[in-house]
Amino acid sequence: MTTRPNPGVQKTPPFIPHPASPLSLTLALTLALTLALASCAAPKATTLASSAVPGAPKVLAVETFLADIAQNVAGDRLVVEALIPVGVDPHAFEPTPTDIRRVAESQVLIANGAGFESFLRKLLENAGGERLSIEAATGLTSRQPQDGELLDADHGGNDPHFWLDPIQVIKYTENIRDGLSQIDPAGKDIYAKNAEAYINKLRELDTWIAGQVQQVPEARRLLVTNHESFGYFADRYGFRVVGTVIPSVSTGASPSAQQLAQLVDRLKATHAPAIFLEMGANTQMADQLAAETGITVVTNLYTHSVTEPGGVAPTYIEMMRQNVQKIVAALK
Repeated sequence: MTTRPNPGVQKTPPFIPHPASPLSLTLALTLALTLALASCAAPKATTLASSAVPGAPKVLAVETFLADIAQNVAGDRLVVEALIPVGVDPHAFEPTPTDIRRVAESQVLIANGAGFESFLRKLLENAGGERLSIEAATGLTSRQPQDGELLDADHGGNDPHFWLDPIQVIKYTENIRDGLSQIDPAGKDIYAKNAEAYINKLRELDTWIAGQVQQVPEARRLLVTNHESFGYFADRYGFRVVGTVIPSVSTGASPSAQQLAQLVDRLKATHAPAIFLEMGANTQMADQLAAETGITVVTNLYTHSVTEPGGVAPTYIEMMRQNVQKIVAALK
C-alpha cells in the first residue's frame, strides 16, 4: 500500500543530494544497484501516489499508519510506500522475498523503533546495502505502568505503542521531518512547513479526543484490551488500564490459565463495561470472558493499520477517530 501525497502542497525543485555529504555517495551507489535489480526483478507494487519530484529517493515506511504520517510530511515531493500490507498485524508479519527486495531498493526506511519491529534486524541483514534509517519513536521514553497494571516481563516493561497518543506522534513527525531533510536538503523548507501543518492537525485531534472522552463518566473510564497497546492513550486521556487478554505488548504471546483467572477476577471487581479487540484479533478468549463476566466485546479497533482508501480509517487521524468513537460509545 502507498498513501496519497497532500494535494495542498505545491510542486518543488528537483531532488538534489547535498554534494558534500557522505550520504550522497551511498545514495548514488544504492540507486545504481536499484536500477540493476529492477532489470531482472518482478514488477514493483502499484502506487496510489501520483507524483513525486524527479529523481526523488524511494521512501519505505514499515507500517501503514507510519506511511500516512510520513506522507503528510513529504507532501508532493516524495512518495511514501508501506512495507506491511493493510490489515496485517506487524507482530505477526513475516517478510517475503518481495519484501526483502523492496527494502533493498529503498533509500529511506522509516520504522517505529523502540523494539516494535522484532523482524527488522534479520530483514535488513537479508536486504543488505545501505540506506537512511529513521526511527520515528527516537527521543520518546517508555511509559511507567499505572498502579496495579501488570508489566510485560518478556519485553522489559517497554511499550512501543507511542502512536496511540497523538501528542507523542508530534515527535514522530519531527523525526521524519529531520530525516527527510537529511536525505533531501533541497526540500528542507517544504518538509518543515508540512510538518508544522500536520502537528497542528495532531493537536486538533488531541483536543477533539479529550472532548469526546468527557462523555464517559470517570468511574467508567476503564480499558480492557486484547493486548497491551492502549497504555499511552489511557495515560493521556484519564483511563485506567484494567487488564489485557494477552498480558504482553505483542499479540504473538499467549495467556496462561492463571493469568486469565486473574483477569476474570479483575473484571468482576471493577465492573469494566467492555473489552476492546483490534481488527483481526481472535475473539474466542474474549467471548469466554464475556460469558463468565457479562462484559461486552467490542471488535475492530484500528491500532496497527489503517484501512484501504475509501475505508472507514484510511489515515492515522481517521484511525484514531474511529477508535475513540467506539470506545466512547461502549463506555459512556
